Amino acid sequence: MDTSPPERFAGRATDTSRGRAGQILSYTYFTLICYLSIGLPLAILPAYVHLRMGYSAALAGSVISIQYIATFLSRPWAGRISDNAGAKVSVQWGMSACLASGALLLFAALLHRSPIWLSLAALMASRLALGVGESLGSTGATLWGITAAGPEHTAKVISYNGIGTYGGLALGAPLGVVMEQHWGLASIGVLTLVLCGISLMVATAKKPIAVMPGEHLPFRDVLGRVTPHGMGLALGGVGYSVLATFVTLFYASRHWDGAALCLTSFGVAFITARLLFIQAINRFGGFPVSMTCLAVESMGVAMMWLAHSPRTAFAGAGLTGFGFSLVFPALGVEAVKRVPEFNRGTALGVYTGFSDVSFFLVGPTAGAVIGEFGYASAFLFALLCVLASLGIVVVLAARHEPEVI
Repeated sequence: MDTSPPERFAGRATDTSRGRAGQILSYTYFTLICYLSIGLPLAILPAYVHLRMGYSAALAGSVISIQYIATFLSRPWAGRISDNAGAKVSVQWGMSACLASGALLLFAALLHRSPIWLSLAALMASRLALGVGESLGSTGATLWGITAAGPEHTAKVISYNGIGTYGGLALGAPLGVVMEQHWGLASIGVLTLVLCGISLMVATAKKPIAVMPGEHLPFRDVLGRVTPHGMGLALGGVGYSVLATFVTLFYASRHWDGAALCLTSFGVAFITARLLFIQAINRFGGFPVSMTCLAVESMGVAMMWLAHSPRTAFAGAGLTGFGFSLVFPALGVEAVKRVPEFNRGTALGVYTGFSDVSFFLVGPTAGAVIGEFGYASAFLFALLCVLASLGIVVVLAARHEPEVI
């Protein structure tokens, strides 16, 4: 019996699958660059501001958190730009803002011999520009990928963009530490300028995707539909927020080395889980997957809280990353189902904005907890937040409604 037609069909299916993955990755690239720019100064700025510039631990945490004020406030705007002007425009503006952030970071480093407040002001401006760049770049890149690949690939696009997100952070954090030790803070500003400048040219050269026609829902309606899922994401993300913001100072308080490797452990475990279980959301549904992941994340955060050695903290960070890996896409898929297709850029912007709320509030809140009870208590605070997120998702799953057609 001649089997050549099925073989040819299977070959075409494999080629199509690979082509689709390559297409999605070509848009995920912009998310990777955004978060590489964020990751480069992430592990060094708290210690730089607290130990070298002489400011308090709370202000050191706020330097990280202030970025997410700008990100949160600009997320809805980024969604509207993506829906109305096109995802390409959003990405171009995002890369331009990240480029400006690199220039301001370089400026802050060069002002280190000037009055210290002037250098701090430039540093804060750099963080605000990076926040705007993050919202425009990542929201535009995600919607660009969904529109190009088709809404049936929403979970895959969000998952790939998450890999770009935490892959960029995992790569950027230790690279930033090495660069700062050898060449100073200015070198990070220069590298950010180069990466974002190249990426802006790549985005400009790419073909735009047609804007989806249709009547757009009022923003308050989108916000109301997405908020419960966003609350679950925000609380579930506190484990990572505390880890990213305070792990350097946590290690320093214990006189341990290798704090940046905790972020790498988180990122590697995060990416591994997404690659291994990327199809789980389509197979089992967003709510069951997110509940399982939050349970695993809570165990990792508990390990960080109880850690008495760098090995335990390293393992806890990895387990936290493995657990948190699919929370964003699992709840995100359920969130975007609640709005029509031509409103999904706004929905993605609003939904992702809740993770920015998590980062913004965690800095000063966990900093205050640390001031009262010590660095380990921040991870207990994170554990309680992750468990609260699990409770929200259980309620959402019980009240599950059909998606919007």
